[in-house]
Amino acid sequence: MKITFYGQNSLHIEMAGQNILVDPFISGNPLSKDHININDLKADYILVTHAHQDHTLDVEAIAKNTDAVIVSNYEIAMHYQEKGFSVHPMNHGGSWQFDFGKLKYVNAIHTSTFPDGSDGGIPGGFVIEGEHKNIYIAGDTALTMDMKLIPLWTKLDLAILPIGDNFTMGIDDAILASDFVDCDKVLGVHYDTFGYIEIDSAEAKKKFYDAGKDLMLLEIGASLEL
Repeated sequence: MKITFYGQNSLHIEMAGQNILVDPFISGNPLSKDHININDLKADYILVTHAHQDHTLDVEAIAKNTDAVIVSNYEIAMHYQEKGFSVHPMNHGGSWQFDFGKLKYVNAIHTSTFPDGSDGGIPGGFVIEGEHKNIYIAGDTALTMDMKLIPLWTKLDLAILPIGDNFTMGIDDAILASDFVDCDKVLGVHYDTFGYIEIDSAEAKKKFYDAGKDLMLLEIGASLEL
């Protein structure tokens, strides 16, 4: 499994011969728009955690270029189906066996509306169980006790957690979240894109290190392999 960071919560995941994009917000991200060309991206699936613009801006353009299947909650899936895109609707607690692995849609605490004000349903996160590795993509969320359910379902190899604070969990709550999901290897997302969520990266890494955990902060376009 190879995971590439495109800024904010945008990720590319290669697994089982499939290309999965998560929350593509690239062309409008000042940190990534000059480094990543959305027309060059491969996608068989696009996972959408919620409807905010900083998670959905490039969904339609990429889906049009790639014929990717958009996977999200029912409201978001129907929003895109009405526009003629291929979708797979899910809802909280549900799982589906895709060709890349098993996907479970889990709780998140946040808001979710499209830029035009239309309903984006209730936000969520994803647990992906691959052939060899399992990951948790929290999406935008507060710390929630529901995270303690995840280790009952699967043993994680990586937790992808928001760390920018203000709109989501900050560093201290993300450390607790890693305890809740029983995973000490964390990829930080949703930070530094704009003023409200700028962080001190060195301090963040130190806090995780002091807690016996590994916080990875990737440069735009950089990858890690599990």
